[in-house]
Amino acid sequence: MNKHRYVAVMAGGIGSRFWPMSRSSYPKQFLDVLGLGRTLIQQTVDRYKKVVPIENIYIVTSSEYASLVREQLPEISTAQILTEPYRKNTAACIAYIAYKLKALDPSASMIAAPADHLVMDGEAFESVIDQAFTFVEERKALVTIGIKPNHPNTGYGYIQFDPEAKLGEVYDVKTFTEKPNLDMAQTFLASGDFLWNAGIFIWTIDSILEAFEKHVPEINELFQNQRTAFNTSAEAEAVERIYTQCVNTSIDIAVMEKADNVYVIPANFGWSDLGTWNSAWDNMEKDYFGNAVVGKQVMVVDANNCMVHAGADKLMVLQGLEDYIIVDTPDVLLICKRDQEQAIKEYVAEVKRNFGEQYL
Repeated sequence: MNKHRYVAVMAGGIGSRFWPMSRSSYPKQFLDVLGLGRTLIQQTVDRYKKVVPIENIYIVTSSEYASLVREQLPEISTAQILTEPYRKNTAACIAYIAYKLKALDPSASMIAAPADHLVMDGEAFESVIDQAFTFVEERKALVTIGIKPNHPNTGYGYIQFDPEAKLGEVYDVKTFTEKPNLDMAQTFLASGDFLWNAGIFIWTIDSILEAFEKHVPEINELFQNQRTAFNTSAEAEAVERIYTQCVNTSIDIAVMEKADNVYVIPANFGWSDLGTWNSAWDNMEKDYFGNAVVGKQVMVVDANNCMVHAGADKLMVLQGLEDYIIVDTPDVLLICKRDQEQAIKEYVAEVKRNFGEQYL
């Protein structure tokens, strides 16, 4: 393996759409949502340690989740866990790891990727990642991975590429579009030159830091001024100062939508961002009636196309429901029509108003 290649796993999100299983104190990246015996962050690290040395995998997470990372990833050393004092989105997260790696290894190239996505075809994934690393190491480029869409999904961002401007299997990016409405998503699918944005980015450290300096100097200056503190005992204090002042913005808005050296690799490796219970249902094995069930003590009778997630210590008998999400935890039971799952965030807000934060 190339010792100058690194992975930054971004693991600071809350994942409120997987409530009530996902809580602010125990978010979805630390859960075995699909009932596979490995949590999402464990699956992510399992995937990336096949493409970079395990000691080159860093976890960037909220300070409140550091103990969960240590518990679930014992092969990751404490030095490889970067804790953020405040949630400031992906631009700050990536600037932090980039400046840290610059001090450690000036020749580094890196992937920045979410901790809670699903990849079904590991070999195809590894091939695409190797291709991306090789591309950015040979030229000054910022690369993102685009997933070939198979339906007009309104929950994903989209990347438009230029079919005429390509280097091998890597294309120039024309536009980024945030989550579209259904009509626009159908138009994107029909056009053939739009991809789902997987939120996986690859670049050399020099390329991304140059992009920060050019496109978001206000963020870059904060990290640049503290650069001598990285990888020293003063790092935590320096990061506290930086994050107190840093704006809350995504890497897409801060850099990728502005830069002129952005490329995309179209890919198809069984990807899902597992953003909702329906996306979990899509990716799970189902019984003859279309029910996806996690739980050893669940009886399903005359029910169809349901997403069921039950605890291990309780018998659940489900009868007569069709197209429902049923999630049972020790203190909350959610029963929701699958086509209304976008309202779960509203339910969480209402729970907070009526009952405080004890169920969040």
